[in-house]
Amino acid sequence: MALLRGFLWLTGFWLAGETLVVLLGLPVSAGVVGMLLMAGMLMLRVGRLDDIAAASQPLIGLLAMLIMPGVVGVFFVADDFAGQWLAVAVALVGGTLASVLTTLLLMRRFMPPEPGSATPEETPS
Repeated sequence: MALLRGFLWLTGFWLAGETLVVLLGLPVSAGVVGMLLMAGMLMLRVGRLDDIAAASQPLIGLLAMLIMPGVVGVFFVADDFAGQWLAVAVALVGGTLASVLTTLLLMRRFMPPEPGSATPEETPS
């Protein structure tokens, strides 16, 4: 039952994001707006985090499959990028590096230290 409630929460936030995007004419994806609403709700400790976690954990394993249609779709518009491959390549490499660096910094900032590992302040010189 927690899985069903979690999917209902996720769908509700997506629909709330869609509603806000349409009503306010926001130039942002409904999924992004819904995710921001859900993040705000979770920060305020409203709702059931265990239900949302139960629904989102199986989706993480399917993430590559959810991204695949967009990646495959690029091949159908390849002619539109004929003279712009350098710009596309620079954007892809730069975006990937920025994403990995941001993930690394956030992970180092918010993950608890492993037991028995010395923090940089405790390391003898």
